[in-house]
Amino acid sequence: MTHQQALERYIKATNTHDFNQVKAILHPQAIYWFSDKTCITTEEIETYFKHAWNVIKEEVYSAADVNWITVDEKTATCLYTYHYEGYLNGKFVTGSGRATNIFTFVDDEWKLIHEHLSSAQ
Repeated sequence: MTHQQALERYIKATNTHDFNQVKAILHPQAIYWFSDKTCITTEEIETYFKHAWNVIKEEVYSAADVNWITVDEKTATCLYTYHYEGYLNGKFVTGSGRATNIFTFVDDEWKLIHEHLSSAQ
C-alpha cells in the first residue's frame, strides 16, 4: 500500500463510523489536534470520533486538494481541505477546514501518527 492509498483507506474507514476500522490505520502513539481538543491516546481519539459521529448523524468526510509536502521511505505528510456533511439535530449541514496528516511506515505498512484539523479561517 502506498501513502496515498493509506489516506484513502483512512477516509473510507472514517466514513464507516466504526472506530475499529479507523484504529487499524492508527499508529499506537498517534496524536490528534482538533480545533477544540488534543487527543494523545487511542482511547481519547476513539471518544472524540464517537462523539462527533453522534453529533453529526450520517456524516460523510472527504478530502480535496491533497498536497503531499514531504515523502520519503519512512514518513509522508499531506495537507488537504476536509469537507463533511451530515445531519445536526435533523438538519442537513456541511462544513470544511484545513487538515494535516502525517503517516509513518512501520512493519511494512503506513500508519497515521498525527492529524491536525482546524477551521479554514
